[in-house]
Amino acid sequence: MMRTIEIVLVITILLGAFLVASYFAVLPSPRRVSSINLKKLAATTLQTLDSDYSLSETVFKNGTDPAWGQLQTALSSCLPPNIIYNLTVYDMLGLSGELYSMNHSISNAESLGATSEATSYLAASSNVKLNITPERINKTLYILNCSDSNGWWITGYTPSTLAEDLDRLLNPYFQITIPVNTTSQLAQILNGTKISSSPEDRQKENITGAVIINTCGEAVPIPAGYYSSPDVGYDNVTGHNPYARYFHTLGNRTHQYNWTWASIVGYPFYYVSNTVTLSTSQNNFGIYGMSQVASAGVRAFLQGLNNLAYNYDTADLVNTTSRTVQLTTDALNNCNYYGIYPFPNQTATRSLNNSIISTFNLTVPTYIFNNSDGTNAGAIYKQADTGALLAIGVTRTPDIRLTALGLLSHFRPRLYHAAHTVVDTSRLVVLQLGQVGGV
Repeated sequence: MMRTIEIVLVITILLGAFLVASYFAVLPSPRRVSSINLKKLAATTLQTLDSDYSLSETVFKNGTDPAWGQLQTALSSCLPPNIIYNLTVYDMLGLSGELYSMNHSISNAESLGATSEATSYLAASSNVKLNITPERINKTLYILNCSDSNGWWITGYTPSTLAEDLDRLLNPYFQITIPVNTTSQLAQILNGTKISSSPEDRQKENITGAVIINTCGEAVPIPAGYYSSPDVGYDNVTGHNPYARYFHTLGNRTHQYNWTWASIVGYPFYYVSNTVTLSTSQNNFGIYGMSQVASAGVRAFLQGLNNLAYNYDTADLVNTTSRTVQLTTDALNNCNYYGIYPFPNQTATRSLNNSIISTFNLTVPTYIFNNSDGTNAGAIYKQADTGALLAIGVTRTPDIRLTALGLLSHFRPRLYHAAHTVVDTSRLVVLQLGQVGGV
């Protein structure tokens, strides 16, 4: 019993001592324990005011504009009542000597006291556009858009819509871009004749070293003259597909004029197309104006590209196994550089066998996709002397961004960015904060 009484007395004495000490103790002000960080508060306030770009819009307006009053109201609402401020906007002169000149200022006090903190914020005008000027590749770009030929393996598109999209993507990068609107114009190019109508364009047009993009997919337009020319556009050997000879001629012209021929999707050189001369012929799928050449076409083209004699051969150079292929590291880097973003993984069903490199005396300066099981679904194959083939063997539908990416990765034009130090495109905003009421 006595022990219990002793414990109660001890507790009573300790509790009484604590209460007496608490009554007479002088605790520090909360602001002394954790004072306001004015610099961080100023930075956060500026970011909040510009979260919807209203700050950037206001600082470029005239000092009498009502928007300044709205900005001051918003600024006061963002800050505690004991915070005084001065917000000053400076023009960035960008000239030698003075760098900044005060444009406008708003404040809720004549003085910020002895202690204050300031934070700056760079506001850009909404009217500013970053101009990027591509370096021009010193070559002529021909885009086949022949109205008298059909396309195949370009599901969802027509040669015309693909030609428009390719022109939009690549026109800024080439010296001149010329649409080839008929097979007759294609015949002129194959014969070494310029097709531009204006004197200015004819001066820029250069057939030698040109890039030719075939927008017809697995089909290739064949001009009427070549359709009817033995040993140039066709041969009459029994058992041979006659138009494989045309692809040999096409490869030979690519070698002769040092062209880069681009096949944008599917099995390259699989059909020829001319809606007039082949009007009664169809591609076994009900599309008239076409004739199937099949596997002999790409081999004939590569023979011509390597300046070899024509030898009809149907041995397949294309692997038709479906596989997923990935863009190379270099291609991914160029996606970021040129702002062209095809999906990095693609389904390929028409990949060229790597054996063509040694068979036809080729090198591969540019890979779009990584190799897969001895094949490649996208690369530029360059003949040892002159001429090259860009072959993209992905399945339909075509992604013309792959074609653009392949050509830009190969020729590597530089991009020139506009300078940021243009007068009156940026203004410096300085928010200075002070505190009233002591600490």
